[in-house]
Amino acid sequence: MTILETRGLTYSYPDGTVAVQDLDIKINKGKKIAFVGKNGSGKSTLFLLLNGTLKPKKGEILFHGAPFKYGSKALREIRKSIGIVFQNSDDQLFAPTVYQDVAFGPTNLDLPKEKVRELVDRALEQVGLIHLKDKPPHHLSGGQKKRVAIAGIMAMEPEVIILDEPLANLDPVGADEIMDLLNEFNHFGSTLIISTHDVDLAYRWSDYVYLMSNSKLIGEGAPEEVFRDVELLKEANLRQPSTLEIYNEIERRGLTNGRSSPKTVPELVNALKPPDLMWVDVPPGVKEGDTLNLGVLYGEYAQNSPYEAINARVLHIHPEGKAIAEISRRGFKAGCILIYDTDSYSHSEVIEVINEGEIDFVGAMGKRSKTLAEEDGIYLDVSSGVIDRSLLTALCGKRCLILTGGGMVDHALQRIRDYVEKSGIELNVGTVNRDGGGFCWLEGFEEPVDGGEPTHHI
Repeated sequence: MTILETRGLTYSYPDGTVAVQDLDIKINKGKKIAFVGKNGSGKSTLFLLLNGTLKPKKGEILFHGAPFKYGSKALREIRKSIGIVFQNSDDQLFAPTVYQDVAFGPTNLDLPKEKVRELVDRALEQVGLIHLKDKPPHHLSGGQKKRVAIAGIMAMEPEVIILDEPLANLDPVGADEIMDLLNEFNHFGSTLIISTHDVDLAYRWSDYVYLMSNSKLIGEGAPEEVFRDVELLKEANLRQPSTLEIYNEIERRGLTNGRSSPKTVPELVNALKPPDLMWVDVPPGVKEGDTLNLGVLYGEYAQNSPYEAINARVLHIHPEGKAIAEISRRGFKAGCILIYDTDSYSHSEVIEVINEGEIDFVGAMGKRSKTLAEEDGIYLDVSSGVIDRSLLTALCGKRCLILTGGGMVDHALQRIRDYVEKSGIELNVGTVNRDGGGFCWLEGFEEPVDGGEPTHHI
């Protein structure tokens, strides 16, 4: 369903500079959209038009199918539903305290004080800054200011959130925290629109991409399609994403399975073509295309530990019962990923899970979960790119624990499900302490018996 649309949108500044020319775009509800282009391509001006800050010289903008109106009452409704976070957070923060800054929008909606307090506290909890609510915004770090600006928009409960260069001037960990936050908002239904010249970010994160150059729209589509078009990228003065460049090189050498355009490092690893074929005995009832567990293989097949379980796909079955099987992973022992819901956090329980679950690798997603781990002295192996790093570690036969809360639990589960579905690799995955309960294997697993591993994949 289209939530935001432009038709023939054009805008020129008073000095005659044309910033946006004849743009036709359609934004679907609940999607993650990236506008990509070099500085000066018109992205920031477009965003000011999309929330009514600027009025177009020509064309129109429609929200839920109704054209924008520019009276003061109509603009209040637009800005309540379509929030914008500016590239420079200092342009957005002006109140004496963090709380007052976040409360500015809800207060101007004439909401009761109790409702304003509820919205502000919830927003600050979401961005992990409730403990700084009485601090002056100008005393905060760049990443904290960005989170305050986002909290100010979230307190308005908008349907669409627009972010102009959301990761500008942030360190890698701070950038990862912002993206975790945006993914959580999207999980709960918010439509997200960002501008960026970071092709790696746009490629791995977005559902749909618009390319802009010299105030015009020059291309659009799914990221895996747009970023494969080398000539289009040249026109936009952009390069291919690093993951796609690497994939193209290994594809050129005939080392890929040729079935995908990987967006993440785990997907890139999975794109490597399995090199081994072998003769195997197959039991009655096995068909071509079925997967066999060959059990424990030694020597060259077990490069990471003395013994490893090997899966293979049956390619061809001879009349005598022998079959040609393709080994799907070399040196592969399925590991485990557990996700602990920190909304019901217990330090002693986390330590128990780490010790009794023989956890090798611990990561935390979201500011609150990272703070809890830090305060309780829980060593984190990773706090950036946690899902991808956990997948790669699990593929090496290790047991991983991810600490996170809120919508990020479901987001992490969905990311892992998507990877398992695309790759066909069996990973043991479960949740701990979900909704205040104990340990739970995901749907599709059988509960372990006598301390054993689950027997099914997602």
